[in-house]
Amino acid sequence: MTVSSRSTESREPVPLSAGRSEAGLDGRAAEAARANPRGTATAERRAGGGGAAATLSELQEPARARWDALKRGDQPIIWVGMATCGLAAGAAEALKAAEAELEAHGIAAHTIPVGCVGMCSLEPMLDVEKPGGARICYGEVTPEKAREIVRSYLVEGDPRADLALGTVGDVEVAGIPRLSELPMIAPQKRVVTGTFGLINPTDIDHYLAHGGYQALQRALEMDPEAVLAEVERSGLRGRGGGGFPTGRKWRSCREAHGEPKYVICNGDEGDPGAFMDRSIMEGDPHAVIEGMVIGAYAIGAHQGYIYVRNEYPLAVERLRKALADARECGLLGENILGTGFSFDMQINRGGGAFVCGESTALMASLEGMVGEPRAKYIHTVEVGLHGKPTTLNNVETWANVPVIIERGADWFASIGTEGSKGTKVFSLVGKVRNTGLVEVPMGMTLREIVFEIGGGIPGDKRFKAVQTGGPSGGCIPEEHLDTPVDFDQLWEVGSMMGSGGLIVMDEDTCMVNLARYFTGFLRDESCGKCVPCREGLAQMQRILTRICDGEGREGDVELLLHLCDVLDDAALCALGNTASNPVRSTIRWFRADYDEHIRERHCPARECRGLFRYEILAETCNGCGACRRACPEDAISGERRQAHTLDQTKCVHCGACLEACRFDSVVKV
Repeated sequence: MTVSSRSTESREPVPLSAGRSEAGLDGRAAEAARANPRGTATAERRAGGGGAAATLSELQEPARARWDALKRGDQPIIWVGMATCGLAAGAAEALKAAEAELEAHGIAAHTIPVGCVGMCSLEPMLDVEKPGGARICYGEVTPEKAREIVRSYLVEGDPRADLALGTVGDVEVAGIPRLSELPMIAPQKRVVTGTFGLINPTDIDHYLAHGGYQALQRALEMDPEAVLAEVERSGLRGRGGGGFPTGRKWRSCREAHGEPKYVICNGDEGDPGAFMDRSIMEGDPHAVIEGMVIGAYAIGAHQGYIYVRNEYPLAVERLRKALADARECGLLGENILGTGFSFDMQINRGGGAFVCGESTALMASLEGMVGEPRAKYIHTVEVGLHGKPTTLNNVETWANVPVIIERGADWFASIGTEGSKGTKVFSLVGKVRNTGLVEVPMGMTLREIVFEIGGGIPGDKRFKAVQTGGPSGGCIPEEHLDTPVDFDQLWEVGSMMGSGGLIVMDEDTCMVNLARYFTGFLRDESCGKCVPCREGLAQMQRILTRICDGEGREGDVELLLHLCDVLDDAALCALGNTASNPVRSTIRWFRADYDEHIRERHCPARECRGLFRYEILAETCNGCGACRRACPEDAISGERRQAHTLDQTKCVHCGACLEACRFDSVVKV
């Protein structure tokens, strides 16, 4: 196998993912390392007592040789998804079963834990590669299914096309499509996530073998000004939500007075339903590190920090391993690659405060203070961490930097739209068939993402809205599904890019209740420092709760819009300035839902308790009695095998009857 550069556009995404617990991952990775005698470049250098490598080739050449030996060897390879989603779905148990089956048949095999390739709804995912044969991806692999796959493919020679998702690589199998041609994968463009499923994120050799740190070497051979200019010319904008031009931010920091300068990676991803940054840190931590070293060189910084939320233990563990390996190889620390440039970084774990995703609050937290924002009349690129010039970008932004340096600004700028270059990684969740992680070129429409990649709405229900931008984003209706996804056009329809969360909603979603949920989330996560945010969100939450409880009154909608204006104009930081988006966008596009709640005391989505009722359809009820037995208030009566009735005066709207009915005879009206 010829090892391609990390920037090779034709590299296929490979299927595998995730993790359930830090301990489970570590155990599986350790077993895989013991089963694979090839070692690592880091271990070999330590055993030989060597210092930092004089050139990158001293690291890459043995790493590539080991990779080629692995791929050309006479042992099967089991690739298993060991990111959070995979482990949570049972990947460790599936792998254990596969290993037991291999042992039962006396087959020695290599095991490679990999990161999430995005098909989270099909986890656990497991690939089996036969020596000299095809690599086949299988999804929803239970322990029983894992044993069957190993036995059928590796022992009996049957690839089990009925169980397979697709093939990975050049070898085709009759009856099995290529994984890259599946509807969820084909429209994507993997730039940041291109190595997911291909490399073991805990093994620096894998990253080096696929061109890792080549961009760093190239950058260190350039003048810092040239590196900065390349990032500026690429048009890269911050992927954390603000969309500020990355090169402009770097230049402002470089030109600011004061030493030392700092660079920070914001891994404090707190949006409900968002897991883009977590997946990058778990699946390719060296890409983030490499990007930060390049950025530090361009800016003139020698110290960096990766701020990761405490709820991401697996990401922290993989970052720690990656940092240690990079230092051992001379890619981090003093005199990097013998160039005289020195830079190091450390990991800091956040306490789970959503507001610490805001730059000044994050820096306050790093300094050991309460994570509260400050006014930005002085920018952090001039006065940031410890009062010194500081550049902060999020995980995905840093991971784009090596690709830009390796492939060039023109290549990167050729992807996307005029004002939004490159790709964007999204977490696609909610009422959609194919939930998971997707990476698409900027400018792809919401309709393409939801209905082509996402597979549409399950249960043949009607699409209602998609929320972009997390709890501070807006809800976009069906009439704007053809809006291209970029920073500017999403803003025009009342939403924002945010960090990349996409939550799909169907006809059963109450938009008023949704606005209440996100307003409540933001109220709880507000630091409380400024009055507009602290009091404004609390008042909005009270009004929305009153409407959802059937106690709304005329004028409530206008009062909500007034509070939105106050937050927009007077809140101290971006949390407060954007907190009105869920309320404002739902009023803008779904005003009828608010009016029906207030004027008719009815929830059109039949979600708000007390604003709809349960009824039993006499024409379909067969009198099985399941609903009657489930009702806690004896509100249902009827003879066996006769249509039952529900006494509305006794019903408490608990929904037990709906859950108990197997014949769709209980409905909401």
